[in-house]
Amino acid sequence: MASKKLKLVIFLGSTREGRLGERVAKFVQNELNKKGKYDVSLFDPVTMDLPMLAKPLHFYKDRSEAPKKLIEANETLKAADGFLLISCEYNHCIPPALANLLDHFPGSSFAWRPSGIITYSPGIYGGMRAAMQLRVMTGELGCLSVSNIFGIPEVHKAIDETGKPLNDHMTKGKYT
Repeated sequence: MASKKLKLVIFLGSTREGRLGERVAKFVQNELNKKGKYDVSLFDPVTMDLPMLAKPLHFYKDRSEAPKKLIEANETLKAADGFLLISCEYNHCIPPALANLLDHFPGSSFAWRPSGIITYSPGIYGGMRAAMQLRVMTGELGCLSVSNIFGIPEVHKAIDETGKPLNDHMTKGKYT
């Protein structure tokens, strides 16, 4: 009997030109696809092109007045079994684009499902300060993060542009 695939939404947090997060997202998607157990949707602030938050979805008294792409994205969130947040670190904080993306949706769209935090940086700390902020934010959204955080230091040496892992940190252990 075939089992149901788990629906995951991956949030990519950066919009920076030359961003390294795309390689992390490709790596994560490749690993999940290898397992064949997941139906993955990617929420990328670049391709979703949401405005700076002025009116989140839950502020529309009549949902039919909300932008169609916001309503459709919210339906994907509500159908998800879990969430993965991929984040770099800007000035020791989560990127504004990630906060903006998450804040467009009500907490009820995330509630009672797990989330995982994946952070990266070109330096040696792997985005851990952003991870701590994401842990608080996911708690407030109602999708508590699992205890393990997957930090990727020196991401440019760990994953190539296609998402291929380049070192043991990425290919061995509990994350693959």
